[in-house]
Amino acid sequence: MNVKEAVRLAKEYVLDLFAEEEINNLGLEEVEFYEGEQAWSVTVGFSRPWEVPNDMILASLAKPSCRSYKIVRIDDKAGQVKSIKNREVPA
Repeated sequence: MNVKEAVRLAKEYVLDLFAEEEINNLGLEEVEFYEGEQAWSVTVGFSRPWEVPNDMILASLAKPSCRSYKIVRIDDKAGQVKSIKNREVPA
């Protein structure tokens, strides 16, 4: 598996897993390959509808919208997602 395949798989997995929450603005944040484990670690970020201000004027005055970050761990050989974890971002 190459890096593009790992990122595609991670994004598809997150979209499917969180489909009921209607996430948006899904984007790649980080990707890393671990030789010893033969695994990819792909961090993606997204917004949830309740985290985005409805009023654009208020949005411009408020702090930046919150994003959720997930680390998706993928087995390189099997091409399967092994875990998904929260990635905490310092305030």
